[in-house]
Amino acid sequence: MIKVVFAGTPAFAVSCLHALIQSDDVDVVGVVSQPDRKSGRGMKLTPSPVKQVAVDTGIDVITPESLRDDDDALNWLKSKQADLLVVVAFGMILPKSWLDTPKVAPVNVHASLLPRWRGAAPIERALLAGDRETGVDIMQMEEGLDSGGVYAESRVLITDEMTGSELWSALADTGAKLLIESLPGIVSGALMPEPQDESQTTYAKKLSNEERMIDWTCSAALIDRTVRCFSPRPGARTMFRGKWLKIIRGEVVEGSAGLSAGTVADDKYLDIACADGSIYRVLQVQPEGKNVMHADAFLRGANLKKGDLLSGSENT
Repeated sequence: MIKVVFAGTPAFAVSCLHALIQSDDVDVVGVVSQPDRKSGRGMKLTPSPVKQVAVDTGIDVITPESLRDDDDALNWLKSKQADLLVVVAFGMILPKSWLDTPKVAPVNVHASLLPRWRGAAPIERALLAGDRETGVDIMQMEEGLDSGGVYAESRVLITDEMTGSELWSALADTGAKLLIESLPGIVSGALMPEPQDESQTTYAKKLSNEERMIDWTCSAALIDRTVRCFSPRPGARTMFRGKWLKIIRGEVVEGSAGLSAGTVADDKYLDIACADGSIYRVLQVQPEGKNVMHADAFLRGANLKKGDLLSGSENT
């Protein structure tokens, strides 16, 4: 039986935690997650998805504000006498004292094909960059940022229609399966980590709110990736008549609009001219304060026609 302490916070990590709990070969002896945060309309303190699973299954869980200089948290970890510390989207840097405590060097389930997209937002960066595939790596943790050797890897194709939410789900499931397959070999020493090729390193910096804003002077292909990346939540946004308009779904249309960027290019469809006349057809929108609706209903209600400007100074 492999004794595991699990460190994770968001919903992405839940698939891996469930897989460990359900495994006949693993005993999850403790969980560490980030502290409860305020969320929802009432801004109530809410446990992380990982903490909630631990509470629901009766696993001992701690939620320290920081792991550095926290002797109580470190003593808690040592008391578990874990064979392995498994880290999935934990959101805190592990100090050397934590890395050195388990019998085997801690492992991280990372949602990219390392060394591409080290860092905070590998799923979104792969989609925004137009990568045709991404995947999950089981990586040996060290003090560097996602720089440890890779034990195992599984690849996932990124289709032309795949949203950020869909890719997130596919990678979470893939990571859970790969983790369970890899653990016995990691603990026994039969599976050894392969060093990363440092010359191929790219970094997935944290997403900013500004990146959700649609820039119609970009190509329709880039706008399509932006919409898919942030769909359905939090949603890519544009301005329309002084209010936010989320673009939930759309597609690139062949042909050339011959109009300025941000201009409605068709009377029948919500086709928007983009860079170099490329066309992005909006299929679903969510006006500010309203529910998601089909673009044709929005087009009729807004009384838009070819040549009108969807976004820009005339609308603000």
